[in-house]
Amino acid sequence: MHLTLHTDYALRSLIYLGTVSDRLCAIREIAQAYDISENHLVKIIHRLGIAGFVETTRGRKGGLRLARPADQISLGDVIRSTEEDMMLVSCMRRPAGTGSCSQCRLMPDCHLKNVLAEALDAFFAVLDQRTLADVIQDFERKQLSDIHSQPEREAD
Repeated sequence: MHLTLHTDYALRSLIYLGTVSDRLCAIREIAQAYDISENHLVKIIHRLGIAGFVETTRGRKGGLRLARPADQISLGDVIRSTEEDMMLVSCMRRPAGTGSCSQCRLMPDCHLKNVLAEALDAFFAVLDQRTLADVIQDFERKQLSDIHSQPEREAD
């Protein structure tokens, strides 16, 4: 199992927003804090907005913030909304336009698919019990607070 960078950056962005919940935040601020591409982050924030995790305000005094309190944002929901394909093996996928799974020489007697589906369910069961607030601890607040207080870096 490997989460994409898209999901990693989405989670980091939400953590950042959770530490500055008293104000609006700029995408540039998050990108600089984590040293990630601002252009890439725009796409991620857009997707988080569509999914209802982030609220954006346009204009000169605009910015973004969490759309709801951090303790109401499930990590499982975030990952489901940012990962396009959580199927662990190809036989778990259903090809477009068909009702059956990809061809496998062991089907229908193979039980691997069922075991992997059970493992994926267990993975999400843990993440569904955790919220964004659970991963925003004093360490994150301190580290990100230190970054907030540093003068803005000049663009290269």
